[in-house]
Amino acid sequence: MQKQQLATTAADMAAVGVYRIALGVEYKGSAYHGFQRQTDDVPSIQGHLEQALSQVAGGEAVSLTCAGRTDAMVHACAQVVHFDTQVVRSETAWVMGANRYLPADISVIWAKPMPLEFNARFSAYARRYRYVIYQNQVRPAHLGQEVTWCSKPLNLTKMQQAADQLLGTHDFSAFRAQQCQAKSPIKTIYHLQVIPFGKLIVIDVRADAFLHHMVRNIAGVLMAVGTGSKPVEWVTQVLASKDRTKGGVTAPPYGLYMVKADYPEQFAVPERFLGPLFLTALPDIAQSENQPNAG
Repeated sequence: MQKQQLATTAADMAAVGVYRIALGVEYKGSAYHGFQRQTDDVPSIQGHLEQALSQVAGGEAVSLTCAGRTDAMVHACAQVVHFDTQVVRSETAWVMGANRYLPADISVIWAKPMPLEFNARFSAYARRYRYVIYQNQVRPAHLGQEVTWCSKPLNLTKMQQAADQLLGTHDFSAFRAQQCQAKSPIKTIYHLQVIPFGKLIVIDVRADAFLHHMVRNIAGVLMAVGTGSKPVEWVTQVLASKDRTKGGVTAPPYGLYMVKADYPEQFAVPERFLGPLFLTALPDIAQSENQPNAG
C-alpha cells in the first residue's frame, strides 16, 4: 500500500501495476436515489457506473470515488470520479465502452489517467452548483423534473441582497440536513449570484464544500425572501441561529445541478462549458476576487 501511495507518475503506476483513471460524468438524476450506491434494488448513479466500467475492464470489480455525492433526483453536468484498475484501456475505450453499457440518462464525457495522489473527492478545493427556477403562474410541461417551478413572482433584487449575507466563512448548521455526516458545519461560500436568464432564474453558488441539502436549503430561504414571505434580514437571523428548524422549507431537488469541481492545475482536469446544456449561453459572472487559492 505504501508503494502505491508513493506512485505519482505513469512509470510509477506501471511499476506497481495500478492505474488511476479519472472520469467526467453527467447525468439526469430524476430516476435515481442519488449518486451513492445503496442496495442492489435501489437505483443509483454509482451502481450503474461501476457495473458499466466493470464490463469495460473485462469483469474486474470497479469501486468509484466521487467529487461530491448528489441527492436523490439531483443532476450533474460535471461530476468527477476516479477508480483504480489493473486493466489498460485507452481514454476513448473507457468513455465509449462505459457509455455502451450505461442507461441514456448517464454519460461519461471524458477519461484521463491520473497519478495515484489524485483523489476526486479530497483533491477538489471547490465545488459549484446551479439551482434553476422557472417562475411562472402556470406549471411547465417541459423540463418538469429538471427545473423547479415557482408560481409566485420573485423579487431578484431582494434575493441577491439576501444571498450576499451568506458569502464568506460561516457556521452553516441552519442550512444542514439532520442526517448530514460532515465533520464540521463551517464552510466558505466564494460566490453566490441570483441570475435572470430568459424565463429562468439561476442561483449560482460556489464553495469549498457543501453540507447535505445545503444548496437546496439556501435556495428555499432565498425563494422565501423573493416571494416576500420573509424579509431580507431574516437570512442573517437564520444563519446566526445555527438551527435548521429556523431555516424554512428545503427547495425541491429537480432544479439542482452539480456543474463543476475545481482541482489544482497540476492535475489538468478537463473542463467543459458550465451546464446544464440549456444554460450554455449564460455568461459566467463568478467574481474572480472571491476565488480560493488553488495551491
